[in-house]
Amino acid sequence: MQITLGDPARAPQPLSPCRSQVARVEQADGSALLFLSGQVAEGATLAEQTKGVFETIGALLEAHGATLADVINIRTCLTDITRLDEYGAVRRAFLTGTPPTSTTFEVPRLFRPEAQVEIEIVAAVPAGGQAAVPAGG
Repeated sequence: MQITLGDPARAPQPLSPCRSQVARVEQADGSALLFLSGQVAEGATLAEQTKGVFETIGALLEAHGATLADVINIRTCLTDITRLDEYGAVRRAFLTGTPPTSTTFEVPRLFRPEAQVEIEIVAAVPAGGQAAVPAGG
């Protein structure tokens, strides 16, 4: 099993420099599992932040030969769970197929004080999906 950690050069760079954005775990059949770190985005509203997060996730997946259709698990932290419907409306615009497994929970705050949502995903990359070149690589 080969594990690659890094930040794809062709994707938005993380707002926090203290972590890798993607862990890619190669499987024997040529497929891979991608584990994306929690993503946050700038924006004034929950909807803007959620949209920005899914755009970043889409770019990270694309850099590894995957799409949002390949997401198999999603974990979401909201700072206000009463706004779940607002978050869900944006999420449904990006995840249009069979919904992945998911967990959503409320947290008092995130690492950026203005952040209202953080999303972490796992995706299954089909065999033949290319590995991204890390930033600086």
